[in-house]
Amino acid sequence: MPETSALRIPPDGRIVVLTGAGISAESGVPTFRGADGLWEGHRVEDVATPEAFARQPELVQRFYNERRRKLLAGDIQPNAAHAALAELDANWPGEFLLVTQNIDDLHERAGSRRLLHMHGELLKARCSDCGAVHRWQDDLTAEAVCSGCQAGGRLRPHVVWFGEVPIGLEESFAALASADLFLAIGTSGNVYPAAGFVDVVRQAGRGRAIEMNLEATVAAGWFDEQRIGPATQTVPALVAELLAEI
Repeated sequence: MPETSALRIPPDGRIVVLTGAGISAESGVPTFRGADGLWEGHRVEDVATPEAFARQPELVQRFYNERRRKLLAGDIQPNAAHAALAELDANWPGEFLLVTQNIDDLHERAGSRRLLHMHGELLKARCSDCGAVHRWQDDLTAEAVCSGCQAGGRLRPHVVWFGEVPIGLEESFAALASADLFLAIGTSGNVYPAAGFVDVVRQAGRGRAIEMNLEATVAAGWFDEQRIGPATQTVPALVAELLAEI
């Protein structure tokens, strides 16, 4: 494992951060899949594809309704890693972009603003007819009406399912190509296109890439450095280093 060294990022430099399920797991949000390959007791093919929604819309809506209720119940709160990234966002004088694979709102609650949800947002609904996106905190049902086009029964979770194109890829790749520092936090390195972000940084040949996880991933060899441990410990420590350097 490469040794930890001074970051030496210019104060007007660009930082791009990618966060995955690992950062929210420390707040009590279940990770994407368990060891048995199931997502909270369901096959991914049954709850996270357009075909599943067309085949069994009630099951899919019920699955996301349950997750939405859990997220809003009050037990799940931003943790120290979310707070540290919000502090970095607020105080870093250069360009900054936080790209998250997570569909929860913990980054927003912590205060992050320069933020992109590449896999969508659980607390939003999208109309399958007109494409309008609405803030949504209630259950989604067949009776739900789109306030944009007034169509009933056409609202779905604003979540990117398997087989669909992630949100904001062009913006993400442009930022990565000019990044001075890339941080991958709590992400497995298995799911594309996010797993290819570090390759964009390496091909650009200018940025430093650091992987932060409970253990090194399959992509560890592509990074300049690993910082192993809980995100609630490693992320605040790294943010403190960055802000001390400016």
